[in-house]
Amino acid sequence: MTNAEKLQNVKDEIFCLKGKELDFLVNKGRKKIVKFNGIIESVYPSMFVIKPNENVELDRTSFSYNDVLCGDISFK
Repeated sequence: MTNAEKLQNVKDEIFCLKGKELDFLVNKGRKKIVKFNGIIESVYPSMFVIKPNENVELDRTSFSYNDVLCGDISFK
């Protein structure tokens, strides 16, 4: 599977999860990992926006699809 195919699979998966409540794990670097519950609020061609349901240090935040491929953000 090529990188382009992997990226398209990630985009398709995130588009299907739009509006659903998920648990997120975000690696912010320097051993800072943030866990929270939220929803994928918007999906765009090169990024997506997550809105946390909980009061965490992140507000509405955008991520690229490459962040998912690199493992900087994961969700269940």
